[in-house]
Amino acid sequence: MQHPLLIDCETLQKRLGQPGLVILDVRGRAAYEFGGHIPGAVHSTWHEYSDPDAVAKGLLDPDLKRIEKRVQALGINQDSEVVIYSNPFDNWGDEGRMFWMLEYLGHKNLKVLDGGWVKWIHERRPFEHGAVRCAPGNFVVAPVESAIIMKNELKGIARKPNPTTTIVDARSLEEYLGKEISGIPRPGHIPGAVHVAWSGFLNADATVKDLAAINAQLDLKGLNPAHETICYCTGGVRSAWLYFILRLAGYQRLRNYPGSWWEWSRDFACPVEKDLLALQKLLGLSESQVPTGMRPS
Repeated sequence: MQHPLLIDCETLQKRLGQPGLVILDVRGRAAYEFGGHIPGAVHSTWHEYSDPDAVAKGLLDPDLKRIEKRVQALGINQDSEVVIYSNPFDNWGDEGRMFWMLEYLGHKNLKVLDGGWVKWIHERRPFEHGAVRCAPGNFVVAPVESAIIMKNELKGIARKPNPTTTIVDARSLEEYLGKEISGIPRPGHIPGAVHVAWSGFLNADATVKDLAAINAQLDLKGLNPAHETICYCTGGVRSAWLYFILRLAGYQRLRNYPGSWWEWSRDFACPVEKDLLALQKLLGLSESQVPTGMRPS
């Protein structure tokens, strides 16, 4: 698909080594250094920007100067063009998380490599091993507050729904309905949230589906591009990929909740809904097979 927020593999290969271009690999460190990476690509993952003191892993480090130094260490300048890639079939939407984070931090020239590492290697394009070192950039953080939402504000929205605000849950349907997940104190979803799985927007070659297909899926869920749309998942990663997909589809009033269910489920003042009958049906369980504590009352 042709889109200002995407770049295809052929175009990127022709531009390798171009001044002002920063290619950012957001896969794991071992995959980057030992499995190979696009020539000249620097490496960073979303975990490096998380709040070191928070239990909820998705929350951003509140020390924005520390984040700024980390971003500068990647060679990113104010006017850099940043191309982000990952392995779309072997992550949780990490390229979307990095896109959202950099957009929130105020960077204005971001793209995602369509098809990522999967398509790059399938087409036998050049790669190299080892870490890439670069001179620090001059990027200055200027947060775009309209791109983020925090727990207390979202709690107010959940308690007093607004007809022009849509909360979207990007997790699996099982998680949304209330499946017990290890490490999560309370299963379920934010009351009134619409379920839109993050994983349904790629073609078999890891490229993003065309806009007609994306919009058809969003229309089925009742999403409205004129509404404020708030995305969440478990830790703000899958939801950030959905944020990116919605950006492709032309949604302008978008916010991501980085703390997401890791944080929400730990605050017992935050309301939670479940649909255990639907979950039971989805899992193909009879009532006798459902643990007592999970049975609808």
